[in-house]
Order: sequence, then structure tokens, then C-alpha cells
Amino acid sequence: MMQLDVEYVRSQFPAFASPALAGQAFFENAGGSYTCKPVIDRLTRFYHDRKVQPYAPYLASQLGGAEMDEARARLAALMGVERDELSFGPSTSANTFVLANAVRQWLRGKKAAIVVTNQDHEANSGVWRRLADEGIEVREWRIDPETGHLDPRDLAPLLEDGKVKLVCFPHCSNVVAEINPVAEICAMARSAGAFTCVDGVSYAPHGFPDIPALGADVYLFSAYKTYGPHQGIMVLRRKIGAALPNQAHFFNGEVLYKRFTPAGPDHAQVAACAGMADYIDGLYTHHHGAAHATPLERNNAVHDLMRGHEVRLLQPLLDYLAARNDLRLIGPRRAEGRAPTVAVQLDRAAEPVAAELSSHGIMAGGGDFYAVRPLEALGVDRARGVLRLSFVHYTSVAEVTGLIGALDRVL
Repeated sequence: MMQLDVEYVRSQFPAFASPALAGQAFFENAGGSYTCKPVIDRLTRFYHDRKVQPYAPYLASQLGGAEMDEARARLAALMGVERDELSFGPSTSANTFVLANAVRQWLRGKKAAIVVTNQDHEANSGVWRRLADEGIEVREWRIDPETGHLDPRDLAPLLEDGKVKLVCFPHCSNVVAEINPVAEICAMARSAGAFTCVDGVSYAPHGFPDIPALGADVYLFSAYKTYGPHQGIMVLRRKIGAALPNQAHFFNGEVLYKRFTPAGPDHAQVAACAGMADYIDGLYTHHHGAAHATPLERNNAVHDLMRGHEVRLLQPLLDYLAARNDLRLIGPRRAEGRAPTVAVQLDRAAEPVAAELSSHGIMAGGGDFYAVRPLEALGVDRARGVLRLSFVHYTSVAEVTGLIGALDRVL
């Protein structure tokens, strides 16, 4: 099986050549990734040459607008959706807030229910739970309090009466990290007459999703965690987009990618998102040559390269942590079933431990990471939080080895 060329990958990220970051290994990627060179180049060019109002009849404006359109079209194609089914917004939290307001208007006065989980980041939980203020029933799909596992068998009874119109759940949690069976869950919801909203923020950094294969009606993630600028990206399939009321200017209501973007987008950052597609295409060409493939096929091939590398690096770390009796490893013990976002419960506050790790060249985090509900369900003291160690495909074997050595010294 072909393996990821990590040396080539790291050459695409200026951070690895920065003197300011020399001697430090980055293990807080779940909070935001390094930015790849194609994104930085496009952002710089936009600010230098095209920082004008787009879509006007003069050249700089036409070039800026074309690059924004390119970003939408290419990212949509990589994920197997139509270009107008992809929207940009200031963040995933903001995109979810706008979407929840649309659902509030759609379901107001109806005898309807929605399903949320207690495995989610608060961005895909709190806004949905507040719909109860409108009389919309909110049903909670709960995790196992020992493992954090979200069992599809527990979803079935919540869907039985046909009142559920929307099921909101994560592709994987930012603390539990188990990869949920999205396609299975979406099929269950669809059979019960419900739409699905999948929070992909914690999964997309490990490979952009194949949306048709997953069957999600809404899929949200953050560009700044997928090697790009600080933008939220929302895939909204046509059927649910048409069902929900317009949240933008009335004259934009017929344009799907504008319907749920009430504010003007950050033009430069939208344009720079095309650099994320440049990066995926570059990885594909480097590993597979110029062989013809559709954008979705290229994306899926790169996804598998990324995941293969991450699984190989993750298992030794999981084995090391699982063997210690002075901490609790949260989530699955097998790398194949989880993202490389590793949260551990300690017998003391986690943030000072993360600070101590920094003196050993390890950049990690401690706290609740806006995952208050899952941590409380798992019995974790919020005041102590968890130590979170997260990496992506550009992480090297040497860095993971160094992390284990630093944990030996600090713990």
C-alpha cells in the first residue's frame, strides 16, 4: 500500500521552516492547523493585487471574483457536491447559528422534534437545544458514560414516532475522537423522514469528506483546521436548502450558497480557500502522477493517504497511554476507529501539564475545549479538564516519539 511522503508534505507548510517554531512539535492541531503554502500565496496575492470589491467590470475586481468562484467550485467538486451547495461563513459556529435560526422558523408552531447528542462540541449542541424555547422538542442521544461511544441503536427509539425532523451529530468528537458511522446514521434518519446535520470540524482535517457516500444533508467544518484561512465551510444539499427559509437579503434568496450567509463574506479568505484545493491536488499528483481522476476520486485517494499515515503514528501513542495507570485515555484504543485527537484525564489540572510540556518542545493544550457536555457525561471535572494531544498527516514519527518521551518526563 502506498504511504504518504511526509517529507514532501512538510515542504508544503512554511511553519516547518520557521525559526520561530524550530525545535517545537505541534500537538494542538485540533484547535487549528498550520496553513499550507498555496493558501498563503493566494491570500498574499489577493491582498496585494485584488483587494477591491469583487465582480465589478474592471480587471482586478474580475480576477478577485473569479478566484472566489474558483474556491467554491473546486472545493465542492472535491467533496462531490454542486458548487452552489457550498457556502462560506466567518466560522462554523456562526454558520450553525444561522442554520439553527432557519430551522427555528421552519419548525415553529409544528409538532416537531430534533435530536442532539451530548458528544458534540457546544457549537453543534447549544444552538439546537435553544430551539426548545419555541416549543420544539429536543431529544438527547446520549453517549456511554464510560467509553464516550455514541451507539446508533440508541438513536432508533428516538426516531420511532416520526416527529423528528433533524438529527444533529458529530462525525467525530473533539475529545472522544471515535469516528461515528455517518452513512449508517444518515440512512436511519432519512428512513424516519429526518434531515441530518453533521459537525465535521474534528474529522475534516484528516481528509475532506465524500458527501454523497456519507449521505449528510448538512456538513460543516472549519477551513482554519483544514490548512486554510479562518473561514467556516458549510455543505448544504439542495433539498434541505430549499426547505429552510432564506436568512440573507431578500434578493439573494434564490441563490442557494447565499441563502444562509446573511453577512458579506471575507473576500480574501474565500479566495484563499482555493489554495486548499491546490494542496489536495498537489498531494495527489505527487503520489499518483498525472493519472486522470475526477476531483472526488483525487480527494478520496488523498484522504486514504492521510488516514493511513495517521493510523500508523497513532497506535504507538495509544498503546503507551493505555498502559499507564495514572491517567484515563478517553475514546477507542484502536487507531483505525478514531481520529488522532487524544484526550486524557489526569489526577490534576491539565492546563499546567500542557504548560510543562511546552518546556520540552511540545505544543499541546489543556481544558474543556468547548466540549463541556461530553466531558461532564464522562465524569470529567471541568475545572481540571483534559490534556489533549492532537496531530494530523504532516506530523512525523520523530515528533510522536518525542511526545512520548516528554510525557514520560512530565507525568
